[in-house]
Amino acid sequence: MAKIRVLVVDDSALVRKLLTELLNSDPDIEVVGTAIDPFHAREKIKKLRPDVLTLDVEMPRMDGVTFLKNLMRLHPMPVVMVSTLTEQGAQVTLEALELGAVDFVAKPKLDLSSELGHYTEEIIEKVKIAAAVNVDALARKLPRKPPEKLTADAVLAQRAPGVIPSHLKTTEKIIAIGSSTGGTEAIKDILAVLPPDSPGIVITQHIPVSFSGAFAARVNGLSAIEVSEAVDGEQILPGHAYIAPGDKHLLVERSGARFLCRLNDGPAVSRHKPSVDVLFRSVAQNVGSNAIGLMLTGMGDDGAQGMLEMKESGAFNFVQDEKSSVVWGMPWQAVKIGAAELQVPLNKIARKLLELANT
Repeated sequence: MAKIRVLVVDDSALVRKLLTELLNSDPDIEVVGTAIDPFHAREKIKKLRPDVLTLDVEMPRMDGVTFLKNLMRLHPMPVVMVSTLTEQGAQVTLEALELGAVDFVAKPKLDLSSELGHYTEEIIEKVKIAAAVNVDALARKLPRKPPEKLTADAVLAQRAPGVIPSHLKTTEKIIAIGSSTGGTEAIKDILAVLPPDSPGIVITQHIPVSFSGAFAARVNGLSAIEVSEAVDGEQILPGHAYIAPGDKHLLVERSGARFLCRLNDGPAVSRHKPSVDVLFRSVAQNVGSNAIGLMLTGMGDDGAQGMLEMKESGAFNFVQDEKSSVVWGMPWQAVKIGAAELQVPLNKIARKLLELANT
């Protein structure tokens, strides 16, 4: 098989050198060139035709996000952002994901030459994932007219004729969502249109701890429901979504008639912390048939077994379909083992969740 051709774009000569060495250490990857800024990168892309771009967020003359916006409009391709682990870095990186970047790696703030080597496995894995993504799904992330917010009455009116309840009967329902690569945007698109009387939602997204709070705040600002990072022991309420912190497993626990968030600092499961398998298994054990399971875009198989356990406990599960997924890995694994009932396009998932919540 041909090697994955990578162009490294970074204004730091040290970072360009280190990333080149790290990526070239894998036999399946070849760094075909480097560029010191977006203007040089534009010419290198035309000349070298790379499969994947690594793109620094902060550069002179033109920042990485501005360049990404132009790139995804004119020449959509897989891009992995290289960001700093700071609050500002988190905000800019989330904007880059919104514009179509596949993923990001965080470069260390101190002692770059010694610390960046620890990121070798992550950088190589994310470049390989980027090379396999659905570029059409990335291109569809470009700015567009905001989707119309859903209301329970409108969804139910289309679903069946007759008397429509004034609000969803969702106090006992729990929606459990798992996602990875491409998931931050999929989650945002879904939560942004749900009505404030939606069921309580618990979410495990593979994301670093320095980014998970910023991600929750960003989605909360766009949503009618309350979106926050999960806190250990807090009650899961309708109209709220709880996102796992980037360094803790999120579980659902039952306490009498209430459902609670529980955070666990145990080892990685299915190579991840937080792990979708951990969340889904806890939902299978403690929510059972009152749960709705949803697997969104992502690489790997984290969550598939847990989703099967949810199905066996009586939950209804479905996945994002292949065409709208950036990476159809986690959803496919769930489908392959019979854990999911349906495959649904991203733009129809929120409506399907509301329909299922009222059954």
